[in-house]
Amino acid sequence: MRRAFFAIFPLLLAPITALADPLWQTLPPTPAPVAEARAGHAAVNGISLHYATIGKGSPVVLLHGGLSNSDYWSAQVRALAPSHQVVIVDSRGHGRSTRDARPYGYDLMADDVVALLTTLKIRKADIVGWSDGAIIGLDLAMRYPDRVGKVLAFAANTVTSGVQGGVEKNPTFARFIERAGKEYARLSTTPLEYDAFVAQISHMWETQPNWTDAQLQTIKAPVLVVDGDHDEAIKREHTEYIAATIPGAGLLILPNVSHFAFLQDPALFNAAMLHFLNGK
Repeated sequence: MRRAFFAIFPLLLAPITALADPLWQTLPPTPAPVAEARAGHAAVNGISLHYATIGKGSPVVLLHGGLSNSDYWSAQVRALAPSHQVVIVDSRGHGRSTRDARPYGYDLMADDVVALLTTLKIRKADIVGWSDGAIIGLDLAMRYPDRVGKVLAFAANTVTSGVQGGVEKNPTFARFIERAGKEYARLSTTPLEYDAFVAQISHMWETQPNWTDAQLQTIKAPVLVVDGDHDEAIKREHTEYIAATIPGAGLLILPNVSHFAFLQDPALFNAAMLHFLNGK
């Protein structure tokens, strides 16, 4: 059933993919936070985790990529809020959230998400993750299967070799890193520590994740593996491998976009997201 998604989705894409400009070379502005969302801080797992909620319906948690923050999801929040209870969160040490002395790790950040769900009295939620957020989503599906419904994993890697070498030198990605530094200085409780923050996150990227086929094959949740056809960071063959290895997973490659597809073409990204989450 989940494989059928890939077969029928091109019909949905047809009216909205006739794009003339090379969107994959752009980095649109970070959206403003959704003003109607109710923001708060949760004391979980030894840290203060910033989150916001909006909407009613089945819960969906949006998990952002490394170095960024939950503001990046504003277009997706607006698309989801009419039919879902949406939860956005700044991962530990990112955005407005704090961290403790423990090294960054995907298991640890997944534990933070579960603790937040418990605090919010949410038993089970779908996950939409981008990059590091997608990795956290897959981690949740493996380690907390009773807390996770569907998982949309956009631009994930499951082994370190799935990342393109020298991605930080790509012009679009380099602009993102520079922008993230300015946002960190504006939002963080430790605004002068961006260089140390990047060094610590980079160490995690050098060593994690490194999941085996057997680990990925334990995932029972419905998973859609998504990427842009011009992703600067993730190797295409690796994206295809993830979809082929997770039982029943679907694969969707979005046209004319990159690692930042949800900013570059939010209508396209949102159509895919809503079709997957709201489909039977």
